[in-house]
Amino acid sequence: MAKTSWTHALNRVAENLREVISSHGGESVLLLDYLGSTGLLTWYYPRRLWNAIGATRTDYGICAKSGHDALSLHYGLDYGIVPEDLLSQKLIVYWGFNGAVSSPHTWNLSLKARRENGALIVAVDPRRTKTAENADIWLNPRPGTDVALAYGIAKYIIEENYIDSAFIQRWTTGFDQFKKEALNWDLGRVEEVTGVKGAAIEKLGQAYGTFKPSATMIGVGFQKSLQGAESVRSVALLTTLLGLHRGFFYSSDYGRLVNMSYLTGEQFTSLSPKVVNQVTVGELVKRGAFKFIYIYNMNPALTLPGQKALREGLQRDDVFVVVHDTHWTETADFADVVLPAATYLEKDDLAIAWSHNHVMISRRVIEPQGESRDEVWVMQEVARRMSLQEEWLYESPWKAIEEALDGALMTGTCEDLLEGKSLLLRYRPRTEYQTPSGRVELYSTVAEAQGFSPIPVQILMEVCKGEFILLNSATTKYSHTQFQEVYGAIPTIVHVNSNDAEQHEIKDGNVLRLYNEQGELHLNAIVTDSVPKGVLWCPSLGVDLRGEPQNAITSNVPQSLGDGSTYNSTHVRIERKQNHSSSDWR
Repeated sequence: MAKTSWTHALNRVAENLREVISSHGGESVLLLDYLGSTGLLTWYYPRRLWNAIGATRTDYGICAKSGHDALSLHYGLDYGIVPEDLLSQKLIVYWGFNGAVSSPHTWNLSLKARRENGALIVAVDPRRTKTAENADIWLNPRPGTDVALAYGIAKYIIEENYIDSAFIQRWTTGFDQFKKEALNWDLGRVEEVTGVKGAAIEKLGQAYGTFKPSATMIGVGFQKSLQGAESVRSVALLTTLLGLHRGFFYSSDYGRLVNMSYLTGEQFTSLSPKVVNQVTVGELVKRGAFKFIYIYNMNPALTLPGQKALREGLQRDDVFVVVHDTHWTETADFADVVLPAATYLEKDDLAIAWSHNHVMISRRVIEPQGESRDEVWVMQEVARRMSLQEEWLYESPWKAIEEALDGALMTGTCEDLLEGKSLLLRYRPRTEYQTPSGRVELYSTVAEAQGFSPIPVQILMEVCKGEFILLNSATTKYSHTQFQEVYGAIPTIVHVNSNDAEQHEIKDGNVLRLYNEQGELHLNAIVTDSVPKGVLWCPSLGVDLRGEPQNAITSNVPQSLGDGSTYNSTHVRIERKQNHSSSDWR
């Protein structure tokens, strides 16, 4: 790829984009973007161009969507507590949520609640994470069996009369149907499915019943499995039995009142862009469904499942690929044009956090380095070169933010923000439920109308003899695939249970081949008891010793509820590579 000027690069982008739209229509243009940054000017505002031309976009399903949709069935919107609420809790349950690693601010508040308020901290996770190691109680169910565990706890809460009957009568519908299902899950059945001892189930049920109030922190990674949506809603409903208004945390996004459709331009256009499933988009790219692909704020050549199909598609001769990024990522290798982007240190922006409601402008600390340009500038320059006339494409981005924040601030004004003050966003009342009944629907009428089970269902995952379930999750040094230039490459390791290692004659440092019908990975073995038998664990989004992406073998089958990702339902077999150690691959 030859170096060129911004003028030439942008002209080429605009010319190809105009030609593709003229020949194939706006739907043949694919916007691939996601959570590299949540800045309003980095991620949201630049979508105006793509909404103006009617480009196809994804449903952003690889991360949290199935959990969002599942909670919405019962609560209307999926917001719950905010981090400051943790300080007043007597019980804090991290369910499928390694908060000590992936959310240190909420974890530190939990530790403060334990230290100053006597709060009990519980971890529910198949793996002995840093959170589990520092919790007062740890339950480790088999992966994907959380619905059974939740029902077992619900049965205990009901039978021990820990439920808040007045709350259930006033604020819920469908309790009798939910109760009927919960009572079917006796301790023996739950133990058989989950592997968790009956005494431990009762201990957590008793903790829920006696340590009040409580907060249940539901992990996003927790719902990246075939059972993910069902698991999330089953766990959240426990808090309702106890008389808590939205006594869980999953995400605060839908609790805020920021007008995102104004920022993205969706409210200005009559076009209805095609939306495709992000989990399976690689297959569409492979089949040539798109003739122009614009990628920013994302590194799909590592992060998406179905890597073989995606990479084959990006290499097609009949697709023009543009990447705008701060670093030369794996995705940039597939681009026809690579545009250098400014980092968060080189531009002003305003980010709305995933969990808390504090907001403050992020001011740049240095001028843009080299030839880097921010997303707003690039978007508007392309629009000008295409002679697009919509005035809202050229609106001052800070004016757009002011309009989007109209009515969304609890304290202060946009002028205060521009002066550098820290403000608070308004938050929807936790006593408000946007369901057809206006209450928490333990038996969801919306789910029933959509053809899903009105109450959570335990979907059993069959694991064939000799197969392992491969889990992956975040580690302390990396945000997705970012910061490898600071800390080095994501470790090429796989954790193996000591009993499984003995059976397969595996020792620390051996190179293991993990394989399934999609491909194979070669990784350094670490023998440990932090994972249970039959389970493997890798740091997420890395590559193997040969440079093959981890997502070459992860599942690209979406969940039925929400179409979300199923990374943690990936089945593999293992084989020790003979006469190889990790040094042979370096």
